[in-house]
Amino acid sequence: MSARSERDSWSHKYRRQLSTDVQQYRHMTEILHRPSGMAVHGLSGDAVSLKGTLSAYEENFPVALPVLLDVVRGPDHLPADEKSQEMLRGKLCMLEADSSEVNTLFKELSAHLISINSERKAIYVMFTTFEDIWKFTTYYRIGFLRHCMENLLLEQTFWLSSLKDDFAIEVTIQEETLNLFYRGILLQEARGTCLAKKEYDAEGPDELSVSPGDPITIVGFLVPCFDWFTGKKEATGEIGLVRTSLVKPSTDAYDSAEIFLDEEDWIFSSPQEEKVIEQSIAILKKKSHNDIGHNYKLDMVTYQDSEKKTSPSFSRKVESEQKEFKTNIHRFLDQDKQSTPHYTVTKRETLEESGLAAEAKSPKLPSFVVQPVEGNKNTLIPLLSFLDGRDYKVEFGILYGLSSEKLASSTFTGHCDEDELISFLGVARETARKKHLFWSQTRLCFLLGKLCVGRSKFNQAQVYFEETLSVPREGFTDLRLLASIFSNLAATYLLQKNTESFFAVTERLVALLIGIPDCLKSLEDNSSLKYMLKKAILSHNKMAEARACLLLAKHHWTSAMGAQVVPYLERLLILCDEAQRPWRISPSHGYLALGKLYSELHRPHLSASSVRRASLLPSATLSDCLGSMVLLLDTVAEQETPVPPQMAPYLHKALTFPKLQSRERNHYQILSHQLTVCLCQLYCKHKMTGHAICHMQALINNSPSRQVCVSVSERKGFLIWLAWLYIDNSQPAVALDILESILASIPEHCTTPQEGVVLNMRGVALRCMGDVRRAAESYQAAIDICQEFEDMPNGAVAQANLGLLCLKAGAKTLAERHLSEAVQLFSELSEESNVENFIPVLMELGKYYVKQQQLDYGKGCYEWALLLAINANLLEYELSVTRCLCRLYECKIPNQVQWIIYSQHRVQLLRHTGYREQEGEALEAISQIYLSIGTEQAYRAALDYTKTSLGIFIDLGCKEKEAYGWLQAGKIYQLLGQIELVDIYVQAAQDVALSTGDTSFILKLLETAGDIFFDSCRDRDKAVLFYRDRALPIAVKSNSIHSRLRLCNKLTEVMFCLKLYGEAVEFAHIAADISKSLGERLNERVACHRLGSLYHCLKQCELAEHYYLKTLTLCPTPLQFDEEPLYYVRLYQTLGDIIFTDLKDPFDAAGYYHLALAAAMDLGNKKSQLQLCTQLATIYHNFIIDRERSLFFYQKARGFAAELNAKRINISPGQQYSSAQYKNIGQ
Repeated sequence: MSARSERDSWSHKYRRQLSTDVQQYRHMTEILHRPSGMAVHGLSGDAVSLKGTLSAYEENFPVALPVLLDVVRGPDHLPADEKSQEMLRGKLCMLEADSSEVNTLFKELSAHLISINSERKAIYVMFTTFEDIWKFTTYYRIGFLRHCMENLLLEQTFWLSSLKDDFAIEVTIQEETLNLFYRGILLQEARGTCLAKKEYDAEGPDELSVSPGDPITIVGFLVPCFDWFTGKKEATGEIGLVRTSLVKPSTDAYDSAEIFLDEEDWIFSSPQEEKVIEQSIAILKKKSHNDIGHNYKLDMVTYQDSEKKTSPSFSRKVESEQKEFKTNIHRFLDQDKQSTPHYTVTKRETLEESGLAAEAKSPKLPSFVVQPVEGNKNTLIPLLSFLDGRDYKVEFGILYGLSSEKLASSTFTGHCDEDELISFLGVARETARKKHLFWSQTRLCFLLGKLCVGRSKFNQAQVYFEETLSVPREGFTDLRLLASIFSNLAATYLLQKNTESFFAVTERLVALLIGIPDCLKSLEDNSSLKYMLKKAILSHNKMAEARACLLLAKHHWTSAMGAQVVPYLERLLILCDEAQRPWRISPSHGYLALGKLYSELHRPHLSASSVRRASLLPSATLSDCLGSMVLLLDTVAEQETPVPPQMAPYLHKALTFPKLQSRERNHYQILSHQLTVCLCQLYCKHKMTGHAICHMQALINNSPSRQVCVSVSERKGFLIWLAWLYIDNSQPAVALDILESILASIPEHCTTPQEGVVLNMRGVALRCMGDVRRAAESYQAAIDICQEFEDMPNGAVAQANLGLLCLKAGAKTLAERHLSEAVQLFSELSEESNVENFIPVLMELGKYYVKQQQLDYGKGCYEWALLLAINANLLEYELSVTRCLCRLYECKIPNQVQWIIYSQHRVQLLRHTGYREQEGEALEAISQIYLSIGTEQAYRAALDYTKTSLGIFIDLGCKEKEAYGWLQAGKIYQLLGQIELVDIYVQAAQDVALSTGDTSFILKLLETAGDIFFDSCRDRDKAVLFYRDRALPIAVKSNSIHSRLRLCNKLTEVMFCLKLYGEAVEFAHIAADISKSLGERLNERVACHRLGSLYHCLKQCELAEHYYLKTLTLCPTPLQFDEEPLYYVRLYQTLGDIIFTDLKDPFDAAGYYHLALAAAMDLGNKKSQLQLCTQLATIYHNFIIDRERSLFFYQKARGFAAELNAKRINISPGQQYSSAQYKNIGQ
């Protein structure tokens, strides 16, 4: 009875304490429901509604958020040059046209793309939920947004050039948007010791009684925003909960900002370095397989030796360096030959393996048999003995974590149902109470409470859980039990919707979790941790917020709930960055863990950004860098693609670690070798051969002379590759030295296939150096080795090399024989790997046949090569062959239909390969060929192609080509007769040209715009507008003499056609003066002829005669072309007409007609002779009165008329000839 009354007394005290706590938390509830300046992000309102807070602030978020982009350079992130900025604008232009890729990226970043503005270098996004805004802000703050933009916008070569130039994309978003989140003032927490300010009697076994001045050690942290913390009395060593308001800090309390994340609390530990190195070596070998040491190289190298004079001192320096390099190569080859040890690479860690360090192997939990206890109390002794004891045992930890189902099925056996088990435990509880086994009774109450929760009897469970806190007579030392009780009690209150009691219990549980992280294992759910996070945010306490994020991440991580870890880990890493202090542990582990989670959640962009961030941190270790690299390569491995250029920073940084540079251990040597090979392959792929050579040289120069774990074959293959790079870098002499060293290291009378590889490459080097004879011998030796080992693929390459050598040496017949033999060998091979060599050989043979005018053979080779490229999906080769076929059908075998077909195919290939500018140029070429056809349907097809190319040039920002595109479209509309559209397109072209600010280009474009109207039969007056009013002033101002001459000639011509004779005279005079000053007689001659014609039209006959005669003085003598006499015929006839008809001088007119007749006789033009003889007969008969000559010319005219079947000749004086009939300014 006394025991029950004591228990009821303790229970009454506990309930009274809860009631006091509830009053304090009613104010807390009001705060949580009140709109606050702090927006709480991404947390569900399990215990508290945040609806008021969100509704108050959602309307402040902008509808569209501009993401501003800029290219920066250097550690200070200064703006890069204008060329780099234009590159960024061009890429954004392309994304404007096709936004699918950027749309996918921003969906992964929890945003929705609205538009792209390439001129402002901005991307506009919007959000639909508050969670999206929070996630996007997180990615921005953590740096992932910048890395994602770099992956999207920068070319592949950036990742290699940035190692030296340090380019980057800077991303900026409006700060006022970011400041909506987390604007609280950082409050400080303490850790160390504190002193009690007043006396306090514990009201439960979970609390500590204190007196004023008692020193209390803070267990974990004292966080001001929480009402309780876990403390330890220094005098007695007791541990319990202490009210925060009862203590003040002592002099040795210190700022928890230094230790708020201790090493023992960090869950994202990195795998062992040995294991990471093994993984890295294995995946690098798989991804960077190089076959140069086994396969012959085709000699398609273009090399021109440029002799440069060097000083003697420089020559001696180069000779010394070459000698040292040879020594290093010999040392590299002569290292002890030992095969590479086999490393066993384990599977990459899963989420569970790489995270929380597992506890030591737990002892097996005893099993208890449920038996009737009436009359036999001894059956309870094992159970009571096991559950007794104040202190924590590992077995208890297992027991606390079991669910009600596990308790009923594994820990307790022999019962029929749960009712029997509960009855058995009830008897055990009563027995423990009677025997004053308080700790056994406490734990039995806890087990009974869990069983009741499993049966959804929450009120009964609440009674048992509350009893566990009232039974003990002394403080709790088993804090895991206390945390389990609080956790289950909080969960019960929450299910009962007892919010006030939930707050009170959770506050105590939070104190334990902050102080003793191991208590996290006792949590039933995360509601208490969410409460902790909410209160930390609303209190503006970032240290407490970080602690809560850590515990939430840790809780979900240990529960293998990867997706739930992500938001808390993201926020935790942001808070770590904002703290701006060095850590005892590396945050790189956190970023790596985040990268793994993103990868598992299929978010490749975020995964790549996370691992890049992990490797870029100053604290990143070799393991972190390699782990980042392995994770990135694993993502690529799913697509079976080569190493991406994004790998370059990881490879480069890994090689800079002192461990790899010293190469003290074997696996460091192997790792360094594989990293170098992989990095150099990236350099080679992107035509940065010089960088690859530098890294390979460094590996050779620093290689140890002692035993290494890289095989002899691998080392020789490495050197063969280096030799090829030297050949590709136009240094064949250095390559030859390397190859000779390899040959010297091969034992005599021990021929190997690799020796053939060396001999073939030696032939390439010798050919580049101009030693044709030795090159041929080396190729032939390689062919012999192929025949010895029946190596047909390499034999075909060697035969092709020999054929190409003969072709360059001019031995065409021999070249054709070897190339044909190579083609025969290639055609007998079935492996697709040989196609990359077969196609270039066919192309070279095809070019040879075309040059020899064997066009059908050449066409056959090209088409065969095209089919092979299509079948093997080799787009670059397919593009090259298609270009050859286009040239063939354009020049050698003119065929418009075939040319158009292959040109269209070329456009498709350029579109797939991403060569946008070349695609635009190819479209322009197709447009021109359709224009030449001259039908309306062809004009419309040309217009479609022109518009497509115009769109491409607009996207790429190619202003000049864009302007000409607008102009070309306008010209086609002119041909189609759609006059109303011509001016629009021409004006657009003019605007684009003016925006470039390039005077010479503007001048050319304005002249071309005038040509559109000049060449047309309508609106020719608009040509005057462009020539005279727009282009000519610019030509005068820029002192462009030739442009001015050309424009004056065109103005004279078009004004003559428009009968603006007076205005045309001015420009004709200018053209004549400029031509004379330049010494261009032909232009001067044309200008004088035009002046004669203009003055003739203006009835100024003397001036017309003057300029016509001046034209004649400028004519070349002797005659240069067969057509020139016709010009003399017409000009002299025109002069005769002017003198005879206009000036009424028959004597001078007869002289000009005689000269015209002589020219016509020289030309053999009978029609002209008929006209001139008739005119002379008329003059002599009627005006000069010379009957004899009149009869002579009359008879001649009658003879020509008879031959030409002309009508009867009339030589009466009324027969007048107009002097204007021969005026033709174009002559």
